[in-house]
Amino acid sequence: MPRILGINIPDNKKILYSLPYLYGIGLSSSKLILRSANIDPDKKASELTTDELNKIQKILEKSYKTEGDLRKEIGQNIKRLKEIGAWRGLRHAKRLPIHGRTKTNSRTIRGNVRKTMGSGRKPSSEKT
Repeated sequence: MPRILGINIPDNKKILYSLPYLYGIGLSSSKLILRSANIDPDKKASELTTDELNKIQKILEKSYKTEGDLRKEIGQNIKRLKEIGAWRGLRHAKRLPIHGRTKTNSRTIRGNVRKTMGSGRKPSSEKT
């Protein structure tokens, strides 16, 4: 398995689809990285030479924030929002959804609690 930035990427997939296993790298940035490194996106990750892996790693270190650095920055941003008392910070602190339709879409956070009359299933032992 090739290692990039301390992360094992799957070797049986094309390198285009293996790079997004790194936190902070998506499919579109993976295409840009491979284009700038002059590497064929259809090549499997196991077929890469050490020179090509070094090219990818240099591009990642120079241009992108990934893994631990990115996680730390996101954590600091959330902490800042909580400290200044922003609405989004309060939602983060209460572990509620930050964006969108929160009445119905917060069920995954609340633990799939159903609060309406007819939305739950009756136990099988009860009469219908």
